[in-house]
Order: sequence, then C-alpha cells, then structure tokens
Amino acid sequence: MTDDAELVLRAREGSDAAFARLVERHQAAVRGFLRRTLGGGWAEADDVAQETFLAAWRTLRSLKSPTGVRAWLLGIAWRRAQDRIRSSRRSAARDAAWLDEAETPAGISNEDRMALAEAMADLAPDVRACVALCLADGWSHGEASAALGLPLGTVKSHVARGRARLLKALGGPDDA
Repeated sequence: MTDDAELVLRAREGSDAAFARLVERHQAAVRGFLRRTLGGGWAEADDVAQETFLAAWRTLRSLKSPTGVRAWLLGIAWRRAQDRIRSSRRSAARDAAWLDEAETPAGISNEDRMALAEAMADLAPDVRACVALCLADGWSHGEASAALGLPLGTVKSHVARGRARLLKALGGPDDA
C-alpha cells in the first residue's frame, strides 16, 4: 500500500491518479469534520469539501511535510468553513438590512415584521431570492427567471413555497 508521502510526491509531479487516491483516502475525514463544524446540511459540507480539495490541488507545493497531509487538508477545510460562515453572516445581514429598508405595508406589527425577517432567513437562498424579487420587488416570474438563471417553473414553485412559509410564520392561511 502506498503511503501519503509517496502519493503527495507523485501528485506534485502531476499525477492526477495519486491526488485522486489522496482525496479518496481523506475525504471521509474532511467531510465529517465539515459537517460537524458547519452544522448545516450535508450539501453545504460537501460543497466546502470540494472547495477544500480544489484548493489543495492548486497549493499542493506549499505542503511542507507530505506525511502531514490529513492535518493540512483539515486546515484548508477549516479556513474554507470560516469563509463560508462569514459569507452566510454577511448574507443574513444584507437580508436583514433589506427587510429593514423594504416598505412594510401599514398594519404590520413589529412582531410580525420580526417573524417575517426570521422566516425569510430560514428560506433556502434560491427560494429567498425568488421571493425577494417576485413578492417584495414586484418582478414577474419570467423576469426573476432570467435574472437568477433558474427555470420558470422553478421560480414559480419557489415563490409559492416561500409565500406559504412566510404566511405560516405570520400566522396566516397556508394556501394564499
């Protein structure tokens, strides 16, 4: 069996197969670490793991000790996870600022406004974008589809699903 140091040396020489073997050998540890660290769904952890391995491939020459490849990979994963967490916080802050600036129809209480903000934050990013464009900004489904690069049917279902979740958060009927 080939050890990590030998695989690193071969990968540095340009062997895709050697790097693929390193990925195969360490991906479970990286993905598990990211799932625990990010606390989100598996898809987010898997996305960050993919970013980690791409960054590792690009910077393989910076690895000082080929025998410490797992620790090096987990360090890259940690930095990528921190980037993702910061990005999520900035996105949530932008959404909150947008909600603060958005025109609120007369008669909506502060409690309902806060519930709306929380419900918006809980929506998946693509659903939130569709809701923001179509319901808050008055865009047509077609305009939102073109702007977001999503199929028209997807935009329609995201808007319907988002509307239902927002109404539920406000204590309204689910079928509006």
